[in-house]
Amino acid sequence: MSLYKFSIKPMIRHLEITSEILKKGVDYAAEKNIQHEELLQARLIEDMKPLVYQIQRISDTAKGVVQRVAGAEAVSMPDDEVTFDDLQKRIQKTLDVLNSVKESDFEGKEDDEVIMKLPSGELKFTGYSYITGFALPNFYFHVTTAYDILRIKGVPVGKADFLSTTSLNQI
Repeated sequence: MSLYKFSIKPMIRHLEITSEILKKGVDYAAEKNIQHEELLQARLIEDMKPLVYQIQRISDTAKGVVQRVAGAEAVSMPDDEVTFDDLQKRIQKTLDVLNSVKESDFEGKEDDEVIMKLPSGELKFTGYSYITGFALPNFYFHVTTAYDILRIKGVPVGKADFLSTTSLNQI
């Protein structure tokens, strides 16, 4: 299986699922007369980042795969989202980035070096180890955390929403 099929395709699917879960958050807020800010700034625990941050990291991780493995030009998105609409726009921009690459852009990149520059230094991977050991776990960590934040705030989402069995044919 290609790097593209086990990274980009599931990321597209889960960005779409996350978009739907966010819509349920908006609907729930309207139904319960909850200010959007309460959900957008909600955290699982005090030392974790809020919902807005989780969506930004989902986006950055997905864009990072396209840049670092496929060699596409970096797409800058400032972390300035403050509304659900802003988050939906960011998800759509991220989907546009992912949909702009082709499977052939990932061919032969399994062993190519991937370097992540961090304030504390560099992390070095192969294309394969970056996707399987860092990008996908990080992506799903933030997807799950976003889901959990909305769930803990009472938004009626469940496992079926997270798995969205209606979109399985997209992978």
